[in-house]
Amino acid sequence: MSISFVRIDDRVIHGQLVTRWAKELPCEGIIAIDDAVAADPLLSSVMKGAIQDTKVWLFDVATAIEKLPKIIASEKRYFVICKSPVTLQRIEETGIDLKNASGKINVGPMSSRADTITIGPNQSVNAQEIAAFDWLVQRGHRVEFRLVPDASSYSWQDARQKLK
Repeated sequence: MSISFVRIDDRVIHGQLVTRWAKELPCEGIIAIDDAVAADPLLSSVMKGAIQDTKVWLFDVATAIEKLPKIIASEKRYFVICKSPVTLQRIEETGIDLKNASGKINVGPMSSRADTITIGPNQSVNAQEIAAFDWLVQRGHRVEFRLVPDASSYSWQDARQKLK
């Protein structure tokens, strides 16, 4: 399967992704999907510049929906990174399956915002994100909150308990 790692991280592309996750799970390319990042030429340039030895594409959701079937059919290994589970839900609602070999969606930082509830270290969710995580889990994804490869983790089911 060509998608080797799926991550939600509100920083999208950053040094930790390159120094920790890409070393743990090698890939030939990184597909970052976010409407705001893709629309900002300066931010796009900075994010692409953060990674030297791996090809990076920044797509808005509409472009990702168009290009992902070809990427998924490829023999190469790709990371898919989004800022929010809502983006993953929007993509999968079109019929595109983003499951990787492990079946996991890794969740890194999701910063605290005015409308969020903290569920873990540097991990907060709002009502729309809660609904998206529930939707993804109902479709067979295993959601794992883990900031870096050697950190402890917890599941969406564990996180969901904190919301009651």
